[in-house]
Amino acid sequence: MSAAVFKSNRRNSAAVAPPEELDPWLLWPALGLLMFGLVMVYSASIATAEGSKFTAYQPAYFLVRHAVFLVVGLVAGIVAFQVPLRFWQQIAPWAFVVGVVLLLVVLIPHIGRSVNGAQRWLPLGPINLQPSELMKLFAVLYAADYTMRKLADMDSFRRGFLPMAAVIISVGFLLLREPDFGAFVVVAAIAFGILFLGGINARIFALLAVVALVGFVLLIWLSPYRRERILGFMDPWQDSFGKGYQLSHALIAFGRGQWFGVGLGASVEKLFYLPEAHTDFLLAVIAEELGFAGVLVIIVLFGLLVQRAFAVGRQALLLDRVYAGLVAQGIGIWLGVQAFINMGVNMGLLPTKGLTLPLMSFGGSGIVANCIALALLLRVDWESRALMRGQQV
Repeated sequence: MSAAVFKSNRRNSAAVAPPEELDPWLLWPALGLLMFGLVMVYSASIATAEGSKFTAYQPAYFLVRHAVFLVVGLVAGIVAFQVPLRFWQQIAPWAFVVGVVLLLVVLIPHIGRSVNGAQRWLPLGPINLQPSELMKLFAVLYAADYTMRKLADMDSFRRGFLPMAAVIISVGFLLLREPDFGAFVVVAAIAFGILFLGGINARIFALLAVVALVGFVLLIWLSPYRRERILGFMDPWQDSFGKGYQLSHALIAFGRGQWFGVGLGASVEKLFYLPEAHTDFLLAVIAEELGFAGVLVIIVLFGLLVQRAFAVGRQALLLDRVYAGLVAQGIGIWLGVQAFINMGVNMGLLPTKGLTLPLMSFGGSGIVANCIALALLLRVDWESRALMRGQQV
C-alpha cells in the first residue's frame, strides 16, 4: 500500500470497530428501502397492471414479479456475502470482461430486446436481463482492483489514468449505442470516483473533470434526442403534451402531495398520466401519496446508507485493506449518484434520464445487482470487524 495515498487515514486501529457482527445503521436502512420499494411499486403499478392485456389484467402482476426479483436478489446477496473479498478481487477483471461481452450481445439484432427505441435487454424466457445494471457492479469491482494495482502510478497520466479512461470510453460507446446515457454517467462516476479516492494526481483529475464536462455537453448537443430532452427539462410547460410530458406530470404529482400526501394508494398521476410510474418516476408517486414527509424519509435513508458505505470503506483503509475499502466506497458512489440523478429528474432539477431509483424501483436486474452490492458492502464491514477481533478472514 502507498503511504502517500492513505497517510491521512492512518489511525490507531483499536478505536475503529465496534463489537457488533454487522453495522445496524447499514443493514436496516438498506432493508427499509427494499421493503418500502416493494410497497410503492405495488401502489404505483396497480392501475397499469389492471388495465393492460400484456399483464393479463392482473392488478398484482408487477408486485408478484418485483417480490420474486427481490427474493432472488436477497438469496444472491446471502450467497455473495459468504464469499471472501479476495475472491471478488481475483475475478474482477473477468467479471468486467463478461459485462463487456453482454453489452456487445445486447446490441446484436434479433437478440437484444428493444423497448421504446432502446435496445437494453436480453430476453431469457420469462425475464429480461439488463447488462448495464450488472456492468455497474462489475465497474466497482474492476475499478477498485485496477486502482489498488496502480497505487504507485497514480501520479502518472499515461500509466495511472489513461488505461482506465480508455476502458471506460469503450464501455461508454457500447452504452450509448443502446442508448443508455444515464448508465454511462453512473459507470463513469464509479470508475473515476474510485480513482480519485485512490489518490490520483489532483491536476490530472481536474483535467478529467473539464474534459468530461466538455464531452457530456458535446454528447448532448450532437444528439437531437438528448438535446430535445434538455430543452424540455428547462421549460416542460412549453410543450407539456410533447417532450415535457413526463416532467410536467411528475411536477404535478409533487405539487398534489404537499406536506403529507393524498394517502397511500390515492395517487391520480399513476392512473395512466405519468409514464413509467413504477420504474423511473416512482419517487413522484411517493411524493403524491406520502408528500414531502415520505420523500424526506427516502432521502434520509439513502443519505445514511451512502454515509455508512464511505465509513465502512474508510475503516477498511485504516486496516490496510485497500481493495475492500475502495469497493465499499465505490458502492457508495454508485448508489449515491444514481439515487441523486433519479431524484433530480423526478423533481425537475435534472434532464429526464432512464435511471431507476436504486433498491426501490421495479426491475429485476437492478434489484439483484443492488442486493449483491449491499452484500459486498456488509462483507467488507464484517471482515474488518473480524480483523479487529483478531480473527482470520
